[in-house]
Amino acid sequence: MAKKNRNIEMTQVTEWKDGEAARVEDYLAAEEPLEMRAGRYSLGVTLRTPGDDEELVAGFLFTEGIISRREDLVALRMPSGTDSEKNLVRVTLDPKVRLAANSAARRFSAGSACGVCGKASITQLRRRGLRRPEAASSFDPEMICQLPPKLRTAQHVFGRTGGLHAAALFGPGGELLVLREDIGRHNAVDKVIGWALLAGRLPLSDHVLLVSGRGGFEIVQKTIAAGIPLLASVSAPSSLAVQLARELGLTLVGFLRERRFVIYAGEERIAVSASAPVGG
Repeated sequence: MAKKNRNIEMTQVTEWKDGEAARVEDYLAAEEPLEMRAGRYSLGVTLRTPGDDEELVAGFLFTEGIISRREDLVALRMPSGTDSEKNLVRVTLDPKVRLAANSAARRFSAGSACGVCGKASITQLRRRGLRRPEAASSFDPEMICQLPPKLRTAQHVFGRTGGLHAAALFGPGGELLVLREDIGRHNAVDKVIGWALLAGRLPLSDHVLLVSGRGGFEIVQKTIAAGIPLLASVSAPSSLAVQLARELGLTLVGFLRERRFVIYAGEERIAVSASAPVGG
């Protein structure tokens, strides 16, 4: 029997077109909860699109500071087919990980759109000691402009549902290394970073992360945690995201569309020479 594709669901809908209504089948992006547990501790619950769950959990644990290296993650027991545990991941961490302190501070529920609740403070991130991305990285603006078409071409589930965000990791020359889709922007980013963590590729110096939505605070935090020097998005960043990027030395690009983009932080990494503002 073929394995069910859990990231897409089908439903019957009524389509109105040119004055006529018809019953048709439509594809929906799936959304299900996923709980992460280590022993008796719940590490969090997130709403996600099923698929690449192992990468999602690994990336989440790393970007949220619960683990700091690949060796801290001993094992992942992924969801079983039983109703009671189909959305439960059991995590085994190295005994040196101070899980009690971490879990006490991180009992939250993460929505698919809003990111992690209760941790929107740059002060808290300073205490984590996140390192600034490598300063020597340099990127060609022409290469940056070529990234969105590569992302769109690789968004297979979005092409069928129209309802998913994407995060894509590119190498120094603009080559697409990995793309992940999810109903939540931050989940897609965690899947990409989890892929890199499990492959032993962190930190991701000289790489570019492109996200299909906006560049929010949580996305900036996760990008910096992975050592990625440039984060680009097709939409606008938030004010807190710009503040964090400037403070921790991340190059942040927004409105990356066609042959235009806006640099909000870290312009020294992009080979451009800005003219003085009109009236300046």
